[in-house]
Amino acid sequence: MLLAAGRGERMRPLTDTCPKPLLMVQGKPLMQWHLEALARAGYPSVVVNTAWLADRIEHKFNAVFGLQRLSNKREQLLNKEHLLHLHYSSEGRDFGAALETAGGIARALPHLGDVFWLLAGDVFTPGFDFAPHALARLAASDKLAHLWLVPNPPHNPGGDFGLQPSADGSPALALNLPFDSPQARYTYSTIGVFRRALFEPPWCDIAPGNPLGVKAPLAPLLRRAMDNAQVTAELYTGPWTDVGTPQRLAELNAA
Repeated sequence: MLLAAGRGERMRPLTDTCPKPLLMVQGKPLMQWHLEALARAGYPSVVVNTAWLADRIEHKFNAVFGLQRLSNKREQLLNKEHLLHLHYSSEGRDFGAALETAGGIARALPHLGDVFWLLAGDVFTPGFDFAPHALARLAASDKLAHLWLVPNPPHNPGGDFGLQPSADGSPALALNLPFDSPQARYTYSTIGVFRRALFEPPWCDIAPGNPLGVKAPLAPLLRRAMDNAQVTAELYTGPWTDVGTPQRLAELNAA
């Protein structure tokens, strides 16, 4: 699932007429970088939630996405055989506004598998590998989610979550550390693999499919699951930018 419903308040006035995931980054709409990576990895479909200027996103990518820029024969083959089918969860059309992250996931849950990728359409991670084995690893475990954390950027110096490495080589536990903890905290990259059970009772009390359009953030669910040792994580040190301000966007395009 690709999150693309936000208003992008911090990006105004750029987002007054263009949804944030369609802002151009190094020659492509921001969310297209994710779609290309998912297509290359061979995934058959992606759910995109929309709200602000939703029609522009749907018009841009329509129902099927194929690789647009062919750099070699391998990409040409992928363009023919690995098409990405897009399903839109139209929160703005159905409820008048975005439902926040957990509310949006709950709304889209009928279209998601037991284990699925979750990624935000407003981060730039050109080298991230959406490897299928990450899904298989979570599916074979008893955990509810696996997150990728990144070193803290200047706009989030305190970080979000901690890491507790395991002694047996299994994935580290993600920790819901208090802000005054001396242990290192890292920033949630907005990329993770999730089990649908996290968005069902007893973890989430939103009705299946979120028919009432309940707005709910993701962080409280994650913190509760972490407190019960149900979330793992790893540190990602590749290129990553939260394109949250016009300045950050300009810096990416000047690189």
